[in-house]
Amino acid sequence: MAARPTWQGHLKLSLVTCPVALYTATSSAADVRFHLINPETNNRIRMIPTDPDAGPVERADLVKGYEISKDEYVLFDDADFDKVKLESTKTISIDAFVDEKEIDRLYWDSPFFVVPEKGAGVDAFAVIRDAMKKQNKVALGKLVLRGKERQLALEVRGKGLLAYTLRAHDEVRDADDYFDDIPQVKADADMVEIAARIIAQKDADFDPTAFRDQYDDALRALIKAKSKKGGKAVVEAPEPDDTNVIDLMEALKNSLKGSSGAARKSAPRKTSSGKTVSGKSGAKTPAGGKNPAARKPAAAKAGAKKKAA
Repeated sequence: MAARPTWQGHLKLSLVTCPVALYTATSSAADVRFHLINPETNNRIRMIPTDPDAGPVERADLVKGYEISKDEYVLFDDADFDKVKLESTKTISIDAFVDEKEIDRLYWDSPFFVVPEKGAGVDAFAVIRDAMKKQNKVALGKLVLRGKERQLALEVRGKGLLAYTLRAHDEVRDADDYFDDIPQVKADADMVEIAARIIAQKDADFDPTAFRDQYDDALRALIKAKSKKGGKAVVEAPEPDDTNVIDLMEALKNSLKGSSGAARKSAPRKTSSGKTVSGKSGAKTPAGGKNPAARKPAAAKAGAKKKAA
């Protein structure tokens, strides 16, 4: 496994314990990242820890401080933090089991893959995993992650476990503080019916591969254009207009017509040879059912049109 574990310790269910490792289940490696550059020298800016009186200092020589009053700190070094280590620093102890639906979605946070360490612990891991699968419950435990104790929800995922850190109650804001001021409006029944039909026409299966970060795509198109000698590019994304309340019914009706037309265009049809094709052109779609032309980012298309002009 190429990735480095985020956390290593033990998983414990009553008297059954096994060594495990947690791996971050998501990746930000594909994100577009920028560095700060001095345009006068084209040098990348380095962030150097600096003492206002002593000047630059080594980060390894620094300690942490908690501010108790203005410019007054209590200092802590590694030995101090070692004194307050909890059992959950190195052990995930399963304390309870709940139904998944009992956990409000507001509390779900970061996902991790839980993998048994090689060796004798694999058998104990399999016992815990299969017992959880048999009971069809989500396990609750705690662990110290990145210097903070977090509650953890674990569920069976294939041959392993999927763990989510859960936000603490005081980290979640009360929705009523934001929703209470929303005016009580009785929506027009005919408009609701049309909107419901639009929703029904857009019913689909969730496909995470269909989502494209158009902002990232626009940045990449801009980077590609500017990386060419003398290249210039302006990528603009106009903001959508707010719905005109006066014409709300007309907008709903037009939306319903548009959805119906799109559904008809995308419906499969048969050619003279008897083959079934999708879409307007009837062009062949490569394996996987994805047409590269259809997946071309909007920003890239806009850039191509501008270049042609």
